[in-house]
Formats: sequence, C-alpha cells, structure tokens
Amino acid sequence: MSSSIQTAASLAYARAHTDALFRIIRPQAWYERPIPERHRTIFYLGHLEAFDWNLCRNLLGLEPFNEKLDRLFAFGIDPPVGQLPQDQPEDWPALGEVESYAHRIRPAVDEALPRLPPGIADVMLEHRWMHAETFAYMLHNLPQELKSGPAPNRGAAAHPPARRMIEIPAGTATLGRSRTDGFGWDNEFDQHTVRVPAFSIAKHKVTNGEYLEFVRAGAAPPHFWRLRGNEWLYRGMFGDIPLPLDWPVYVTHREASAYAGWRGASLPSEAQFHRAAFGTPSGGERSFPWGEEGPAPHRGNFDFANWDPVSVGATPRGDSAFGVSQMVGNGWEWTSTVFGPFPGFEPFPFYPGYSANFFDGEHYVMKGGSQRTAACLLRRSFRNWFRGDYPYVYSTFRLVEE
Repeated sequence: MSSSIQTAASLAYARAHTDALFRIIRPQAWYERPIPERHRTIFYLGHLEAFDWNLCRNLLGLEPFNEKLDRLFAFGIDPPVGQLPQDQPEDWPALGEVESYAHRIRPAVDEALPRLPPGIADVMLEHRWMHAETFAYMLHNLPQELKSGPAPNRGAAAHPPARRMIEIPAGTATLGRSRTDGFGWDNEFDQHTVRVPAFSIAKHKVTNGEYLEFVRAGAAPPHFWRLRGNEWLYRGMFGDIPLPLDWPVYVTHREASAYAGWRGASLPSEAQFHRAAFGTPSGGERSFPWGEEGPAPHRGNFDFANWDPVSVGATPRGDSAFGVSQMVGNGWEWTSTVFGPFPGFEPFPFYPGYSANFFDGEHYVMKGGSQRTAACLLRRSFRNWFRGDYPYVYSTFRLVEE
C-alpha cells in the first residue's frame, strides 16, 4: 500500500471515530456549552474539518470556499477557569450549514493529501485523535438527557490496594524525541538526557478510596464526584455509580499537590516519571513501561478501551521494569513540571503557537494517557498539558518521596 493511500485510510478511520462521538449528542445539545470555559458543542463539529482544510489551503495556496467559517472554526480557546465566553447560541451558524461545510471540506482535503509536505498528514491525524479525547471530556460534562450511550459501567466493589512505595535508584532519563525518529509535536524536541537522583514512587495511582480520606479530613470533593445523601457517587460518562474506591481519582493539579502535601510527599517531576516508567534496573530504557511491544488491551486501559477508569490494579502486565503500575493509561498523570520548551525547541512554522502559547507558567506537564487516549499518542516522548486548576480532564497522580 502506498504511503498516500495508507494516510488516506488512517484519516478515514479517525474521521469515523469522531463521527461516532458526534452521534452520541442529541439534537438539542449542539448549542450547549458542557464545559463553561470552552466553545459550544457546535464548534467542534466544524473545527476538526476546518483545521485540516486551513492547513491544506495555507500550505498549498488553495482558494477558500467559505472564509468566514474557516476563521470561525480555526482555533479553540483556553481561558482561565471561571473566565466565561459571552457568545449566545444564535451567534453560531445553523447545524445544517456546519454539516454542509464539513462535507465539502473532506473531499477537498483528501484531494490535497498527496501534495502536502512531509509530516502534515500526521499533524491532521494526531490533532483529530487528541480531540477525540478532549471531546470526550465535553461529553462527560454534558447532562445525561442530552446524550445517548450504553449503561454505565458499575465496576466491581473492591477496596483500593495497600499503599506501596517502590525505590527507584539513581540513573538517567531520556526526555524528548530525536528529530530522526519520525513525527513529533514541537514540544517533544530535542531529545536530551538528564540525571535523576534516587527516589521512591507509589506503585499505584492515588485511588478514590485514598482521596476520600482527604475529603473526610476537610478537602473539597473532586469534580467527578457527587454526594447523594450520605453516599458518594462517581459521575461516569453515562450515569452516576457508587464511588469505585479502587479506581484512580481524577483531580486538578492544585488538588493533587494539596493531597501530596497532606501525605508528606510530592508529585513526580517529568524526569522522575520517565525514570520510573521507562527506565530499567540495568540502566537501559524501554519504549513503553512493559517493553517494546506496542500498546495492546492486556497492557492497560487506553486507546478507547473504556469510557471510564478501571481498578488501579487491573493491568499488571503493563507494569514498568521497576514494578510501577499503569504509568500509561487509566488517567493522565500530573507532574510537578511546568510546561515549557526543551533545549533546542523550534516552533512549527505552520503552527507557531501550538506549544509556545502555553509556555506561560500556568500549565503543567501530564504524562501517560487515559482510557480515551489514542494508541499513537502513547509514545514515550508525548507531552500533554493543562492549567493547574482545570477540573474536567481524566487526570490523576501518584506520590513520590525523595
């Protein structure tokens, strides 16, 4: 199969996935704003196609056929929590107009694919897969009556595993990606090695059960929890269920840091995460915590395997060489590292603000991936980031002691 045919097939597959996500939304929900700080749902229907089209027309000098919508759907927004957009539903185009726009774009993009510079098709694909996850955050926050889907996964009643710290000896961690290793986003370059002193890290992500102790001591409950009478519930994608004590807790960076301080510990740095996840006792490093084999269902909860988390002890075949569990999948992990450039950073000339706009001291690096993270984004060098008080993400954490 030629590379252009393979690229078209990969893009068609990704489109089918995001199309399926959009079908979860009931008609009356298109002009809702499930996450108050973000755009209305209708934006994302247009954005995924406009992003691809704007790349094609800017790089190839193509004539626009609806420049107004090209601009409207070009970029999302990332305001501080509590800073709310002021637009109204009537400020947005009708659903039929957006659908017609999207349907016209796809064949134009497909026709342009073979003529694009190297790497641009990867940008389109990974951008779409990233939105397949971030749109899941929006769906999660949408009231149940405005979406359709399966019955919620109630999980099996289980106690969280006993807290256990694993000693990680001093060694090196390779951060980033070599420019000869294929596609990566601008913030993944350049590859470099750092020395990491010895430390201890929790075998498991912090669980709902552990965090419940913190709440009972006076902390505020996380966004994903609900209190019904005297019972704590987890707000799942398709319904509330009794709080699964052995699932990872999803919290903000601020909440994770507060809990760590309460336990007399801290969050791992990006380098410590890499050392524990990809390092080995012999001094080598792996592509994935479990080895060189690519992501597979028996290794972790990722690549759209589930709508919600699973137990922190559910996937032991995904443990790292040091025996640390689920460092990929079942929830992104907050680090203490402020998101910033690696040495040798160069912004994409066709998308200069992709990373650089967020080198503001307010966003923190997240590593690992969640149950809704595509397999291609589980590579060792991939870096995610969000504001420290953003509560809507599938973001968990684990503790370190130095």
